Amino acid sequence: MDYHNPVLLQETVDGLAIRPDGVYVDVTFGGGGHSREILRRLGPDGKLFAFDQDEDAWANAIDDSRFTLIPENFRYLKRFLRFHGVRAVDGILADLGVSSHQFDVPERGFSTRFEAKLDMRMSQQNELDAYQVINTYDESALRSMFLLYGELKQAPAFARTIVEARSQKPIETTADLKQVLAKYLPAHLSNKILAQIYQAIRIEVNQEMEVLKDFLTQSLEVLRPGGRLSVISYHSLEDRLVKRYVKNGMFEGEPERDFFGNYSVPFKTIGKLIVPSAAEISTNNRARSAKLRIAEKLG
Repeated sequence: MDYHNPVLLQETVDGLAIRPDGVYVDVTFGGGGHSREILRRLGPDGKLFAFDQDEDAWANAIDDSRFTLIPENFRYLKRFLRFHGVRAVDGILADLGVSSHQFDVPERGFSTRFEAKLDMRMSQQNELDAYQVINTYDESALRSMFLLYGELKQAPAFARTIVEARSQKPIETTADLKQVLAKYLPAHLSNKILAQIYQAIRIEVNQEMEVLKDFLTQSLEVLRPGGRLSVISYHSLEDRLVKRYVKNGMFEGEPERDFFGNYSVPFKTIGKLIVPSAAEISTNNRARSAKLRIAEKLG
């Protein structure tokens, strides 16, 4: 659990309603906490496939004949399940966002606590990193990024200041970025604003919103009727996409009504929104913003 302390462990796996002989997918393997709990509930004929694009996570692979680790981005869920001969599954678990390990390794550049090169890639194989975003995106693109992904009212000022600063010399490290934006970081709000800035850059670097849309669309395609989807999100952008998709199978607009005025929807929501208890948050502070939604595919 040192690598990543799994959030809402029991609740998330409970949401899958595990069948001992079922086929399940953990698309965010990380330290393997959720995967180990799924395996604990599976029988000898059950199967678990896990995805993780981060090379650091591969060392946590579980030695179990029922387990297969797929070292890929979960936006390719359908493709790589088919590569392994799987066309339909009984449940899919996703614990979105950044792992504890990624936050705790300074050189990855995810944490506001450390100085590091501007990186923020979840996979070191990706070409786009935070350095390129900060030093090559034009002012309009930076403004949109901070506004859409960081929900920052000062997005125009941030973008303008970054473009002006990098015209003198490249912005190479997280410390450089903090220095460039220092006048917008009052002491009492510094941590909050920096977290929003880092979130915006990280989402852009890893194309997180596009990846999430790809994943949700494919999850509907690979789940059997009655299969469960159990998703933990950590910020409102993720949660809105998940909530909307499990509600009506769309990211924008409204589904069509039938002759009787009823919506045709692909999922039914299971239970209410689940959040961590005060006890869990006290032992794992990173759980504080987690939201769990569970849905079942309709026949």
